[in-house]
Amino acid sequence: MIDVPRLPPSVPRAHGALVAGFGRRMLELAGWRLENIEGGFPDAPKFVLIVSPHTSNWDFPVGLMAKFALHLGAKYIAKHSLFWWPLGVFLRAVGGVPVNRSAAPDFVERTVRIFNGRDQLVLVITPEGTRSKVERWKSSFHRIARAAGVPIVLVSFDYSRKLVLIGPTFAAGENYERDLAAIQARITPEMARHPARY
Repeated sequence: MIDVPRLPPSVPRAHGALVAGFGRRMLELAGWRLENIEGGFPDAPKFVLIVSPHTSNWDFPVGLMAKFALHLGAKYIAKHSLFWWPLGVFLRAVGGVPVNRSAAPDFVERTVRIFNGRDQLVLVITPEGTRSKVERWKSSFHRIARAAGVPIVLVSFDYSRKLVLIGPTFAAGENYERDLAAIQARITPEMARHPARY
C-alpha cells in the first residue's frame, strides 16, 4: 500500500477508513504516489487549495482518490452545469459546490463571507478555470485568500512521474503578480497530462 502523508491536527478531515483505503488502493493500482513538498499542508483549519496544472478530465479522479486517501475534508468549486441528476448527487456528496461564475459577479465576496463564517474550510479551486490552454489564471483564488486572511496551498499533479505533490504554502500578499510568479515557478508543462494545454 502506498504511503500517505498525515494531515496536521488543524486540517479538517472527512471519509472513514473504508473510503480512505479505497482511495489508497486506486492510486496504487494506477501507479500514483503522494508526496509532501516543503512540509505539505499547513497546520491550519482554513486555506485555499489550488490545483494545477489542470489539462485533463483525469485530474478529477486522481484528485478525488487523493482526497479520499488523505481523509481530507475539502470542498471544491465546479461549474454548475456538471451538477445534473444523478451525477450532481455524487458530486455534492464528495464535496462539490456548484457555481455559475458568469451569473455570480460577487463570487469572491460571497466566498469570503463563507470563510469568515466557518471554523474550518478547505476550498479547492482550479485557477486555470478550464482544461484548455489559457493565457492567464483567474485571480479569484488570490483575492479570496487575501480577503479571508487564509494561506494558499498548491497541489500539483505530475503525470510524468505520477506524483500528487502537496505544497508548498504561499501567503496572499499585496502584489498578485509577484505571488503568481512564485506559484507558477513550481509548475512546468511537462507535469501536465496534456503539456500543450498548459
